Amino acid sequence: MAAELYKEYQERVIAALKAQQGYTNIHQVPKVTKVVVNTCINAGLSDYKQALEDAKNELATITGQKPAETRSKKSIANFKLRENQAIGAKVTLRGNRMYEFLERLIKTALPRIRDFRGVSTKAFDGNGNYTLGVADQAIFPEIELDKIKRNIGFDVCIVTTAKTNAEAKALLTELGMPFADKGRKPKAQPATA
Repeated sequence: MAAELYKEYQERVIAALKAQQGYTNIHQVPKVTKVVVNTCINAGLSDYKQALEDAKNELATITGQKPAETRSKKSIANFKLRENQAIGAKVTLRGNRMYEFLERLIKTALPRIRDFRGVSTKAFDGNGNYTLGVADQAIFPEIELDKIKRNIGFDVCIVTTAKTNAEAKALLTELGMPFADKGRKPKAQPATA
């Protein structure tokens, strides 16, 4: 069964982007190719191994896919880090799982953030990819709040086929990503007498 967000992309977003950006061919329309969800654990923690396992379990719960361990490339004594030590986990989502995760992120998780006013428009990398930081795993409905032992932050990198930041922003906006309105404050309403 295809994700609702993928159906929306096929039926509405492609046509909207063709009209908006002036694409002549359907293959020019940018699309999301993969989503990488990454987390890292402080190697100096006293219960470091348990923290890493908790992070991997929560990442698996959120994404629906088993995470791969990420390892350090070199030793750093000040951070109590040894070369080739497991320091985090990541999941690369493609296809239907990717669209299901994006749909849950955009429509359910992000609106659950307290005082949420939209995501930053400055997190594009210049090549059409967007990276978003999530400070707390509790915004995802799959996580049971009673079982959270520590807050674990995530990086969500959305990789697209867009050539520029403007094309990627147009794509993500059409998919429903709630971008902040460039820091403009709403105008104060005049008091009525």
